[in-house]
Amino acid sequence: MEHGGDLTRAIDQYGGTFDDWLDLSTGINPHTYPVPNALSRSAWTDLPGQAALDRLIAAARKAYRVPDHFGIVAGPGTQVLLSLLPETLPEGPVSLASPTYGSHKKVWTRSGRTPTELSSVYALPADAKIVLLVNPNNPDGRLVDVKSLLEMATVLTGRGGCLVLDEAFADTVPGASILPHVTDQNVLVLRSFGKFFGLAGLRLGFLAGPPALIQKTAGLLESWCLSGPAIEFGTAALRDADWQTKMNRQLADEMADLTLLLNEHHLSVFGGTPLYALAGLRKAVHLHEALARRHIWTRIFDYAPTWLRLGLPGSKANFERLSDALAEAQKEL
Repeated sequence: MEHGGDLTRAIDQYGGTFDDWLDLSTGINPHTYPVPNALSRSAWTDLPGQAALDRLIAAARKAYRVPDHFGIVAGPGTQVLLSLLPETLPEGPVSLASPTYGSHKKVWTRSGRTPTELSSVYALPADAKIVLLVNPNNPDGRLVDVKSLLEMATVLTGRGGCLVLDEAFADTVPGASILPHVTDQNVLVLRSFGKFFGLAGLRLGFLAGPPALIQKTAGLLESWCLSGPAIEFGTAALRDADWQTKMNRQLADEMADLTLLLNEHHLSVFGGTPLYALAGLRKAVHLHEALARRHIWTRIFDYAPTWLRLGLPGSKANFERLSDALAEAQKEL
């Protein structure tokens, strides 16, 4: 499964309608930031203006603690922004810590610069100029400490290179982000809006880094690449620090409950973040299929046949449904 979140394949194979399914295949917050009763009329009718975009950038800068000397650009999702990295960054060998989010390797390979895959992020190749890390990592939640990241970035900067960090899940892991600690290192940081705020369909993401690189990325984006509603709504959500604090506590509590539930059903949770759990079992594909027959969609991995990833169920009823389905599926298997 290349990505989670699309039930079309599940429905084609196992039947049912979208309303019948419990989709646990993504790492998207099931508790969405409350959609306002109404956005301004101009958000829908007018082309987005610079003043509104400036307010969005200011809100993102504060929420993500982007240093003053860094630039920041917004795009229609981090998927678009990461696809521009090969054109933004200088020539030179590229290394990627793996296994990780598959799109990073694809965009670089498509550009003719297939990354070297690192078995350890602490052993950089002597010729590496660009290193890409997802931190916390997707799918296993591996977290590299900020001190090590800064040391890595310093080495790469000395080579005329850059450290690229995809912090898509850093909202849920306080202290994980490198952004508040960067000084003169060449670091680019991707931040996803949709995952933490539960609004992936809004398509909004950010890239922060040295101004010259950010300006180059911004020049590759088309005019009005963000919708008026995305700008206005994103600004409101990013400014709401109280909601963010409360949500982080709630997600941590619910992930503890999910971990306990999975352990009770003999699934060993060995990785993840507060938005998804990664469990290990001998026949993960068989359990994935058994749950799918009960219209619960999980995530499996071609390169790791013993891995099964599950997002948060999001409600007491869904927790109970998952528990019952796991009990039935394991009896069946």
